[in-house]
Amino acid sequence: MTSRSDRSPEQAAVSRSARRRASRRRPTRLVVGLALIVVAVLVGAGVVVARQRGGGTGSDTLPSSAVGDRVDTRGGTLSALALGPVPSWDPQRIASRADMAFAGRVFARTLTAYAPSTDPQQQSRLVGDLATDTGTASEDLKTWSFTLREGLRWQDGSELTCADVAYGISRTFATDEVTGGPTDALAVLAIPREADGSSTYTGPYGSGEKAKAAQAVFDKAVTCDDRQITFSLSTPVGDFAEMLSQPAFGPVKKSADRRADGTYDVFSSGPYMLRGAWEPGRGGLFVRNPHWDAASDPVRKAYPDQIRYQEGLDAEAIAQQVSADNAAGRAAVALASVPPAIQQQVTAVQSLGDRSVNPLTGVVDYLVPNVKSPVFADEKVRLALAAATNRDAYVTAIGGATAAQPSVSLLPSALPSAHDDDPVGAGVRGDAARAKALLAEAKVEGPVEFTLAYRSDPTADKAVAALVAGWRQAGFAPTVEPITEDYFSTIVQKSAAEDYDVFWSNWAPAWPSGSTVLPPLFDSTINITDAGPGRDYGYFSDERLDEQMAKTSTVADRTARERGWADVDRRLLQQGAYIGLAERRALYVAGSDVRNLSANTVLGGVVELADIAVVP
Repeated sequence: MTSRSDRSPEQAAVSRSARRRASRRRPTRLVVGLALIVVAVLVGAGVVVARQRGGGTGSDTLPSSAVGDRVDTRGGTLSALALGPVPSWDPQRIASRADMAFAGRVFARTLTAYAPSTDPQQQSRLVGDLATDTGTASEDLKTWSFTLREGLRWQDGSELTCADVAYGISRTFATDEVTGGPTDALAVLAIPREADGSSTYTGPYGSGEKAKAAQAVFDKAVTCDDRQITFSLSTPVGDFAEMLSQPAFGPVKKSADRRADGTYDVFSSGPYMLRGAWEPGRGGLFVRNPHWDAASDPVRKAYPDQIRYQEGLDAEAIAQQVSADNAAGRAAVALASVPPAIQQQVTAVQSLGDRSVNPLTGVVDYLVPNVKSPVFADEKVRLALAAATNRDAYVTAIGGATAAQPSVSLLPSALPSAHDDDPVGAGVRGDAARAKALLAEAKVEGPVEFTLAYRSDPTADKAVAALVAGWRQAGFAPTVEPITEDYFSTIVQKSAAEDYDVFWSNWAPAWPSGSTVLPPLFDSTINITDAGPGRDYGYFSDERLDEQMAKTSTVADRTARERGWADVDRRLLQQGAYIGLAERRALYVAGSDVRNLSANTVLGGVVELADIAVVP
């Protein structure tokens, strides 16, 4: 139910929400968050998820986090096989979570990062990366300072400085040239905006007196004092240190910046550097960066001597090549998930299961009732639809336990703000009697007719059909409207509220905080305008909840802040603002020479490359 041709929200969640913040929101607002982490138990050689959120179907046959004994052997060449295409390796242009994860572990260091762990409970632990720690914030959370580690070097041996970090961030503002990546810097840094919401600063490439004056404003918002970098923000941001873990906030050496011509340039601050040129559609070879110092890096072990990234491969071909474990596959790892159609072939073979991981990805499918619709203007009718929703059947239709896990909430399991509460009380299989009782309380007689819009493909068609069956049993009479092209650009139109009563969608956090899930989707002050609903497709609006989100973003303590996001989510569920369906899983397989195979849930359920190894 995802497509590279129709850019899905899970691929660019923070990019879109940040652009909206920069252009639409009140300058004094930004939101952040936290949650309760997935409970796991060590089983055999791997970590298997024990807690099933909301009960029901779960992956209980394959390790969800790590397999095999851990080694610290250096050497060898790891083949990383991917679908691609990678749109860019420019830190300020990288948008997809998979590309961010690869770049961040291989060549693009950031001020902060999430430490690798085989325990999903520990994967949201933020540490200093280029910085010595996770920073110091002022009491009002509008000033943040970080100190760079000593001895940081670029691949050419030159010193990596505070000015390099500031210059990299400044490139985000050059929105005419540096496009595609997250634009959170525009939303949060204390830089004035034009009347239309755009920044008065347009990046480091301008000339003339106006550009010089604008640069001075940026230099005041991002200041350097030897190894200390200080950020002045326009609004309190409790999880700013987590925001900085994105490559978009990473350093760029000014003399190596080729602007628009440098889409695939890699000038490394990490353990690997690109040998030769990147070949779009084919890939490239990453070799050791001789100036990377392991002592200055608390995140990356960099065990292989080389990583050969191959893109342009079909997902099924990748799975078959690695599963065959021949000369080409023994030292290879699939960065593309095994397609659902052949996942059973992997799970049925013990030797393949022993070198496979099946992590949750953080991508959650959900439904949005349209509160402008006469059908769902009543909260109880929205709750009735939620009660009638069979999430188990939905998961079965999209591939079963290795493809997804039922979820009542939009907060993925790996987030510190995740919770198991089900305010409707219907469970993951749906409860027709409960739904009918809610319709009776609303004094609505069935059948209740409504129209559902969803992004269509063969798998999605089956999944929606499974939902329809449960809804009909509860007294609803749905009509489905499959949309095959430009789905999200269709439902974001203002007219969509007149054509559809319910929308299917999906979302994933940009970093492990409820702040990157709930405000981008349900804060009416940053979404709903005269032009349309933004990402709040159902036009849900609650002034008190907007205020609660604003207050939650200014809570300094991370644990308390994420509890706040969990509370916001419960209130959204209590009002029927959305209906959670399922959190997606990925299934990765590696060759028999690959060791330390694990997956990182907070980075998007991707293969963890920080400590992967090759042992012939």
